[in-house]
Amino acid sequence: MAKLVSVPVPCYAVIFSSLRTEGDDGYGAMAQRMQELARRQEGFLGVESARETIGITVSYWRDRESIARWKADAEHRAVQELGREKWYASYRIRMAKVEEERAFESQG
Repeated sequence: MAKLVSVPVPCYAVIFSSLRTEGDDGYGAMAQRMQELARRQEGFLGVESARETIGITVSYWRDRESIARWKADAEHRAVQELGREKWYASYRIRMAKVEEERAFESQG
């Protein structure tokens, strides 16, 4: 079952919205690898992802420096280039400061 992450606030969210090209061509394995790699980065707090017509992945980070290190990671940079070449028709990356979190969990 999918699970939402809880993050300490304040923190930062990197919102990656994308439109994919046709076919998988290794995309699933790459996406899993990038999540594993991100989880090992200092300052990483969690990730949530959904895909229908538009894919949206939100990663949460302790600070902007952590995001900058993730952006500069050599393997991540190589996969970004590959994504532009074969997996994405378009994408947007947005960064936001998360100042508050509220939650609801059903008990039933």
